[in-house]
Amino acid sequence: MASPSVSASTLCLLFCLSSVFGIGVDPSVQIDVLSELQLGDSVAGVRQVQGLHNGSKAFFFQGTARNIKASPEKAELFFQKLRNKHEFTMLVSLKQTLLNSGVIFSVHHLDHRYLELESSGQRNEIRLHYRSGNHRSHTEIFPYILADDKIYERVVEKPYMNLPVGTTFWLGQRNSAHGFFKGIMQDAKFLIMPQGFISQCPDLNRTCPTCNDFHGLVQKIMELQDILAKTSAKLSRAEQRINKLNQCYCERTCTMKSISYREFESWTDGCKNCTCMNGTIQCERLICPLFDCPHNSAPAYVDGKCCKECQPICVFEGKTYFEGERKSVYLGSEVCFLFECKNYKMQRTMELNCPALNCPESQQISLSKRCCKVCKGHDFCSEGHKCLENSFCRNVEEKAVCSCRDGFQALRDDSVYCEDIDECSEGRHYCLENTMCVNIPGSFMCVCKTSDIRIDDYSCTGLFQ
Repeated sequence: MASPSVSASTLCLLFCLSSVFGIGVDPSVQIDVLSELQLGDSVAGVRQVQGLHNGSKAFFFQGTARNIKASPEKAELFFQKLRNKHEFTMLVSLKQTLLNSGVIFSVHHLDHRYLELESSGQRNEIRLHYRSGNHRSHTEIFPYILADDKIYERVVEKPYMNLPVGTTFWLGQRNSAHGFFKGIMQDAKFLIMPQGFISQCPDLNRTCPTCNDFHGLVQKIMELQDILAKTSAKLSRAEQRINKLNQCYCERTCTMKSISYREFESWTDGCKNCTCMNGTIQCERLICPLFDCPHNSAPAYVDGKCCKECQPICVFEGKTYFEGERKSVYLGSEVCFLFECKNYKMQRTMELNCPALNCPESQQISLSKRCCKVCKGHDFCSEGHKCLENSFCRNVEEKAVCSCRDGFQALRDDSVYCEDIDECSEGRHYCLENTMCVNIPGSFMCVCKTSDIRIDDYSCTGLFQ
């Protein structure tokens, strides 16, 4: 009694030396076709007979006036278990009439045979019709004498099925007109599990790999060989690139405010001198020199520079004014003259027409550097200011001034340039026990020490306290 197993295009032959009806199988992973179809003597072309054993019913299929297929509802229950499964087993014990050629079971949708097992007694061969994952139809034919009026157990394994809705399931025939199997069937089951044949051949080694296992192993080996080849090629290319890089001198650079600097290059950033050292920017506060300005000049701040430089001055009414600086002089409440420092002298200059004000006269104020009045609360910052990074502009009574943002301190007396305050090194933080102070721009944070648990923003507790 032979029990061959078919997996895709590979044929595996297994042999059971005793006739058994199978061991216990979880009902959730099996389909008992004969029980589900509820065959009996009332079904045309089928009658119950004595089988190979008494553990289940056996049926004799005869004639051609029969129409044995699962109802649409029952077929869908079958296919819910079979659909998209990679491996399952078809078990059937049968005795085929001599020289009969018939279909044992057929699963098809319209004209497409998804899975069909056929036995040809005239040619002494088994035909397995199936569709692969790329929707191509295949037929595997191998010699096997089944229609010799003897008992055989047939095991068929199919690794892949993708069954559309509406697929039909026939037993003992291809359809209502062709492929009629004649003989006895018993224990026709689908087992949706690897090595399902063991349920009919329990003495076989359960750890023995199936043909499908070997096929998968071969596929994995081929995939690993492909990965190895690609990895070796990538490694070879990487070694070539590394060899080329080893021949080059790679200079480290530093980037600040989207500007790149070469190694050891120095530059001035506001009120700091910075240097690119080993790819890292190192800055320290700029120290301004002492001034000894010539006659008619004095130190003053210049746009774009941190330190003061000697600038021309004018002396007017006992006060010093720098080049370009203006002074308004009022004669009474209505007459105003505007003077500007030019070439060491305060020279009268004309002011453009003053804009109309949208506030009452009582809310208008006079300025010391222009003749045009403004309303109280005028936004001088909107007219332009010199406040730079980490500094912001704010309005005072008659001008705009700069102030450092929270967590920063002024680098010069007008607060145009500001730097971060290191609260940690200066002891200006609130971190408590079991924490470590970490300085961040404009503030600080308290980090818990290893294995400690945070209580709040400033304190942690030891894990084992």
